[in-house]
Order: sequence, then structure tokens, then C-alpha cells
Amino acid sequence: MKKLSMSALNRITPDEFKKRPKIPVMVILDNIRSMGNVGSIFRTCDAFTVEKLYLCGITATPPHKDITKTALGATETVEWEYAENVVDLVKNLKKNNIKIYLVEQTDISVLLHQFQFPGEKIALILGNEVFGVAEDLLPLCDGAIEIPQRGTKHSLNVTIAAGIVLWELFKRKS
Repeated sequence: MKKLSMSALNRITPDEFKKRPKIPVMVILDNIRSMGNVGSIFRTCDAFTVEKLYLCGITATPPHKDITKTALGATETVEWEYAENVVDLVKNLKKNNIKIYLVEQTDISVLLHQFQFPGEKIALILGNEVFGVAEDLLPLCDGAIEIPQRGTKHSLNVTIAAGIVLWELFKRKS
């Protein structure tokens, strides 16, 4: 066994990436405080060919050195948009028949491995590192996805949660 060199990885250019088919998933970051978390989620969205990333509320936007440091260029490949008001964004997406799912623990959340991906596009909302998804979003959403956990914390860093959920959806849709 040997590690692959960068040239052996056959990395595509940003222009080639933009032309590649994307999975029918959008990600909405709702009031994410850490720019490192934002950059990491950009990178995860690039890895799993997410259609679009929305940055809402207090979530920082590129260009910023603390986002760039963890994004490693993904801010140039992933389509993204800033929306100040996440409720307005969700309402607009729903008008376009996009199903909205929280990544959150709720009284009716579905475990990730039991989630039935609808045939159309979906948007996933990932919430604030301390408070999770804003309460006023719950009645606007089509459901909630929960990552099964057996430990004592029942909490994951938002970047880890994004990676787990996006990997699962990528496996099903690519």
C-alpha cells in the first residue's frame, strides 16, 4: 500500500466540477457562528457534489481567511448564496416545490437510515452550534432527520453532522 500523489488522484478543475451533475440536495446553514465550520461544510458540499449552499443570518460568507483556511478552494466550486432571513428563504424554496428537512432531534424526526428520499430536490437545514435550528422553522419544514447516536451527548459538531447526512444522501443519489 502507498498513498496516492495529488496527480494520481485525477482531480478535476473548478470549471469541470461546475459542469458535473450534482445530487438534488441543497444545504442551508442557519446562524452558524464558526467560520471554520462554514469552510468545512463548503468542502463537504464540494466532496459530495451538493447543488447549492445557502448561508443565512449570522453565518459568515466568503471571502474570509478563516473560511478559506478550511474550505481549501471549495468556495470557488460550490454554488452559494447569502440570505439574511432563513424563514423567507425556506418559504421561497417551498414555492418551488423543494422539500425542506431539518437535521435536528425532534419528536417526529426520522432516523437517517430510515429516511425515504423524495423523488424531487430537497434542502437540509443545519442549525446553530449551540441552539440548533430556530424554532420558527419547525412548522415550515416537511420533516426532520436525526442521526442515531448511542453515547451520552446526543450531539455532534455541525460539520460532522453535515458530513454524515450528506454522505448517506450522496450514496443513494449518485
